[in-house]
Amino acid sequence: MTLSTPRPASNTPDPEWLSLQKAALIYDISVDTLRRHIASGRLPASRFGARLIRVRIADLEQLYRPVAPIRPTLRRAW
Repeated sequence: MTLSTPRPASNTPDPEWLSLQKAALIYDISVDTLRRHIASGRLPASRFGARLIRVRIADLEQLYRPVAPIRPTLRRAW
């Protein structure tokens, strides 16, 4: 029996699909908002299995702009 070695993280491609939770975190919107856009047809989504709903990053980028991560500000010692 041969075990395959896991791929290094640097070689793994970025995912094409995101969960609603991860998309909501990246784009700083609620999961409910994403669900409303899916229900209205503004945001295409696919169901993987019985419960998993995923959205394409390209479709998200057409509707939303990603929010930049907050960097801690440097405090000056006076």
